[in-house]
Amino acid sequence: MSQPTSDLHAEKVFVKTDIVTRRTRLREFQAQLVERMQTARSGEDTRVNQLGVMIGGSRYLLNLLAAGEIVSVGVITGVPLTQPWFLGLTNIRGNLISVIDFAQFEGHAATPVDKDSRIIAFAPGLSFNSGLLVSRVLGLHNVAEMVVQSEVQNESAPWAIKRYLDRESQVWTELDLSLIIQNPQFLHVGL
Repeated sequence: MSQPTSDLHAEKVFVKTDIVTRRTRLREFQAQLVERMQTARSGEDTRVNQLGVMIGGSRYLLNLLAAGEIVSVGVITGVPLTQPWFLGLTNIRGNLISVIDFAQFEGHAATPVDKDSRIIAFAPGLSFNSGLLVSRVLGLHNVAEMVVQSEVQNESAPWAIKRYLDRESQVWTELDLSLIIQNPQFLHVGL
């Protein structure tokens, strides 16, 4: 049996409205996130609000002065004879950016690229055209509302500077991107 034409029309309108509504909500969320990041950057204490990201299965915090643009994962052109964690190059607004799978760099499983994956470009102030592949962006988090769990003193990962515990008992590691780009292993992408 076929559906009456009016029912088909109503179903198409509902589906189209649902898609438009989701896109509008996504745009609003992204605009709010950008606005909050700009507000946090202009504030006196930019270290209070930090960008939360999921890399592999771990939660990380990035200083807003070091984290640049957040973009969807597009085409990444591989570069031969490089480390497996060096995924290649991508074009972000006319600039070639090297893309690093940070989870893999730290010795964990490769980060799968899906609809939630993003590239966090390093801020222009770091003068380093690179970006980290993250599983998900988790928004801004106020570290003043978290408990410092420990100062991290790991010689193999000196960029992990503090660990925090949030209200839901989730552990967050604060990454210092300026320390990552000073690491000889990170700088040596060739095989």
